[in-house]
Amino acid sequence: MEETEEHHHVNKKCTTKTRTFKGGNNNPHKHHYQHPLLQYSSHFGLFNQNQFQSYSYYPALLPLPPPIPLQLALTPPLSQNHNFQTKTHLQKLPCKVNDFPPLATSSLPDTQVPVLTMTPAPEGLHGRTSFPYKGRKVRSSDTKEALVAARRPDSGGVEGPVITLLANHFVVKFDPSLKIYHYNVEISPSPSKEVARMIKQKLVENNSGLLSGAHPAYDGRKNIYSPVEFQNDKLEFFISLPIPTTKSGLPFGELNCFPQRQNQLKVFRINIRHVSKFDGKDLRSYLSKEGDDWIPLPQDYLHALDVVLREGPMEKCIPVGRSFYSSSMGGTKEIGGGAIGWRGFFQSLRPTQQGLALNVDFSISAFHESIGVILYLQKRLDFLRDLSQRKTRSLSDEERKEVEKALRNIRVFVCHRETVQRYRVHGLTEEATENLYFPDRGGKNLRLVDYFKDHYNYDIQFRNLPCLQISRSKPCYLPMELCMICEGQKFLGKLSDDQTARILKMGCQRPKERKAIIDGIMRGPVGPTSGNQAEEFKLQVSREMTRLNGRILQPPKLKLGDGTRIERWALISFGGTPDQKSNIPKFINQLSQRCEQLGIFLNKSTIVCPQFESTQVLSNVYLLESKLKKIHRAASNNLQLLICVMEKKHKGYADLKRIAETSVGVVSQCCLYPNLGKLSSQFLANLALKINAKVGGCTVALYNSLPSQIPRLLRLDEPVIFMGADVTHPHPLDDFSPSVAAVVGSMNWPAANKYVSRMRSQTHRQEIIQDLAAMVGELLDDFYQEVNKLPKRIIFFRDGVSETQFYKVLKEELQAVKEACARFPGYKPPITFAVVQKRHHTRLFPFEIDPSSMQNQPFDENIPPGTVVDTVITHPKEFDFYLCSHWGVKGTSRPTHYHVLWDENHFTSDELQKLVYNLCYTFVRCTKPVSLVPPAYYAHLAAYRGRLYLERSESIACMRSSPTISRPAPPKATPLPTLSENIKKL
Repeated sequence: MEETEEHHHVNKKCTTKTRTFKGGNNNPHKHHYQHPLLQYSSHFGLFNQNQFQSYSYYPALLPLPPPIPLQLALTPPLSQNHNFQTKTHLQKLPCKVNDFPPLATSSLPDTQVPVLTMTPAPEGLHGRTSFPYKGRKVRSSDTKEALVAARRPDSGGVEGPVITLLANHFVVKFDPSLKIYHYNVEISPSPSKEVARMIKQKLVENNSGLLSGAHPAYDGRKNIYSPVEFQNDKLEFFISLPIPTTKSGLPFGELNCFPQRQNQLKVFRINIRHVSKFDGKDLRSYLSKEGDDWIPLPQDYLHALDVVLREGPMEKCIPVGRSFYSSSMGGTKEIGGGAIGWRGFFQSLRPTQQGLALNVDFSISAFHESIGVILYLQKRLDFLRDLSQRKTRSLSDEERKEVEKALRNIRVFVCHRETVQRYRVHGLTEEATENLYFPDRGGKNLRLVDYFKDHYNYDIQFRNLPCLQISRSKPCYLPMELCMICEGQKFLGKLSDDQTARILKMGCQRPKERKAIIDGIMRGPVGPTSGNQAEEFKLQVSREMTRLNGRILQPPKLKLGDGTRIERWALISFGGTPDQKSNIPKFINQLSQRCEQLGIFLNKSTIVCPQFESTQVLSNVYLLESKLKKIHRAASNNLQLLICVMEKKHKGYADLKRIAETSVGVVSQCCLYPNLGKLSSQFLANLALKINAKVGGCTVALYNSLPSQIPRLLRLDEPVIFMGADVTHPHPLDDFSPSVAAVVGSMNWPAANKYVSRMRSQTHRQEIIQDLAAMVGELLDDFYQEVNKLPKRIIFFRDGVSETQFYKVLKEELQAVKEACARFPGYKPPITFAVVQKRHHTRLFPFEIDPSSMQNQPFDENIPPGTVVDTVITHPKEFDFYLCSHWGVKGTSRPTHYHVLWDENHFTSDELQKLVYNLCYTFVRCTKPVSLVPPAYYAHLAAYRGRLYLERSESIACMRSSPTISRPAPPKATPLPTLSENIKKL
């Protein structure tokens, strides 16, 4: 039995009949406009508002809906060969600005935000930029100071030699005088994405007159934009589309799905309402250097242009977030587990110092492989790998849950008969296929396997497997072996380590190759310039990357840090062959020697004899805790370090970390037996650095202290604390696990290379750190105990925030930091609050001009560490810069984007860039500079560790099932276990 889930192949031989009604249109020009097809109005004359005036072709418009079929009983059933009709009501009404609907979210900076009441910052600190809320006026009673992002303090930095670069930003020229008309669109019942696009396409093709000859752009939700005004402000349509449906009158059950289908007409009601019109003059003023600082970013016009440039790719590709993917781009590759990697591209329209620019980048994402369901399960689940050879196999309860979890919400089509329908899997049947019955029209129970034999002459092979249930409310069954996975479905589950590695390898191109791919996208048939909408809206998109100058900051000199002494430590092994276990003494000896070379003392003798346990111990939480506590007791409850050697990666790793750090009270370092067989110098060095960091040591330090490099702001006797914060969220299919927030702070000055952390769980997918004030207060307490002073300045780096969240994070989290400071009487340190972004799509390519040919010669090397860019492609007014602080060994380097939202310390561009770059050399886990400023890096690691504390070996988060696509409200966050006191400050 089948139930229609999505209708995406619609008969294109359709005719639309439009009835036009006389409304309140007083525009003389529009009153006399006549579409060629309106000439037939003389047959009908003019009637009252409830009588039609003429006929015209007019199909529907489209917001993209959740794919849930709805019934709209607007017309009686029509015969199959009946021409479907579109009934249209037209009425010209004045537009009310108050009716402006919420725009769909985009990745562009959000400027429509409320205003925060806050203590004024030092005089002359901030200029007005892109944050004021346009929804209401700011009154003196509402605020003491409008909270706005920090202005760029100068025209950019000057330190360091110049390097010529190319950036994957493409200039977009627009006509500021062009008016854009914004219409709100509502359609019911909600169609699938494919049907919606078909409707929109037919609308444009067949209704040029009513659309004033325009080719409007649609955002896939509820907004449509046109470069000319439609003939009327309000349009209502009743549109019928020939869509494959089941014959009416059939009873529920299997017979609902397998009889011959017929094309019946499905009626959609569409309402289009004019909302507003705007031009680009405000955007031009905002982008110009002479523009008033109080001019907010005109989000409405910018969003409209962004929608226009996405229209072409939207019609040809599969949209995923702000990226587009298509199998036609080539390069698809299996990544295992029933998943396949697809090539695509990211695009986003951004305001920059050079004007509007389209950021375009190459991207890779995982999709479900379009194969049979049986083969898919063989690839996806290890316990079904031999399923095709064991056709009589059945599923245990636990296996059935795993299969259901793997297939839920995936769309499939059947291969035992010709059909254009797709179905969404909602679950599995409780009974095996051979035990399933359903009633026929006469009420007689039919056995499912007999039905397929009688009607399709097909013998069901996998009779002991359950069927797919493709309806939420009634029994609609499909045998697994007759179903195929539909192409183009994003893989939303958590990728395995092997899948992640293969995806990363697919997206790992050297700079020259990546640049060539991006250039090909800009000139290709599915790229952002592939449609005709840009011309319609008078947009000119450059096909050439932006050329600009960057600078290379000088690296700091380093010295050896204070190595630690690890006298009391132990080793435990899980699994391993006898030969692997015999290498343990050699491993201990060589690790001790490598530690000595790095200034770390590691006792060559463990405090207790190495313990050897089976891998199964990692699967038993209680047994694992017992073993760890036994070792701790044998060491007289005084253990600095526990090294754990595992046969292979194991899900019990999370339990081991949680038990060791919360219940036992010892830091641990895990490694794998396969790496012990090689014992390379680099592996031992990395291990030694991680161990040293975990026990509180630091391997390297800056030779020239930060105060000596930034003397205007920093002093030896005025300590500064560097803080970092991040929030991690559960994977997309997890509907209830809490998010985990972490905040770290430096605990020494002026070295600023020792950090401690605080972690909290919070509401599911909540990005704002809810308990930030308490965590910052604890870190300030710890800092005072270590340095005997409260920090004179606070430099706060916030990771993981998108541009649409800037204002909310600044408003709430900056206030939380100030609240934490207010707990100390008279303590009001100046605060600098900067957002750190790694998940952006700006790439920088070095190149030089060949004097002989005067042509650009791009290198196939990455930009060097210290490359900084703070002009041309950065924000027109606000304080941001791109810094590549690391060596790009593989692929193309991604610079880190630093965006300063608040700066009471009055940094210049050179001072802040030098500070961040110097800090990148103090990361304790490696001897080379890292790509992310260490406070943010440590916060990310701490948040990930907090997530491990919440996990259990049984992976209960993934086992939870829901019968519907809609997500329930998240439960109260499970609190994190308390860290042991003796490791809380490590």
